[in-house]
Amino acid sequence: MSRIGKLPIPVPAGVTVTVDEDNLVTVKGPKGTLSQKINKDIKVTQEGGEILVTRPTDSKPHKSMHGLYRALIHNMVVGVTKGFEKVLVMEGVGYRAQVAGKQLTLNVGYSHPVTFDAPDTIAFEAPAPTRIVVKGIDKQQVGAIAADIRAVRKPEPYLGKGIRYEDEHIRRKEGKTGK
Repeated sequence: MSRIGKLPIPVPAGVTVTVDEDNLVTVKGPKGTLSQKINKDIKVTQEGGEILVTRPTDSKPHKSMHGLYRALIHNMVVGVTKGFEKVLVMEGVGYRAQVAGKQLTLNVGYSHPVTFDAPDTIAFEAPAPTRIVVKGIDKQQVGAIAADIRAVRKPEPYLGKGIRYEDEHIRRKEGKTGK
């Protein structure tokens, strides 16, 4: 049995989970609605205040899908109740971020500012000029947009300049040495 797949998913109060005949799981909560198509072989049932994910056989494809779909459903439940966020930190002289409405503007040493428009389910915050917070209910989308922002100016190992995740550690390299 998959250690992740066999764990039941608790459904908090205020959250409704529906599974239709097409195996489309829809989760509605206080922060919004998310849905995910589940493979027809994987069975999703709701018993009381818990969701159970089961597989028909112990074949390798079924084992891998079992844990995957359980994790995706759990992330949807967490997303519509608490939400997800990624924090990015900018290091460099003159690097700064500004949020105007649903648009993030980065000044990271290029001749022009770089702008990002937030989708409907994503919100940007800049609590400090060198910190960016990406918030949303869809974990995949929050991670993808944070990765796109980081890719604008990846952290470099010599001076440590660039945009990095808050919990990311950049290994520093030694520079050139003279004779």
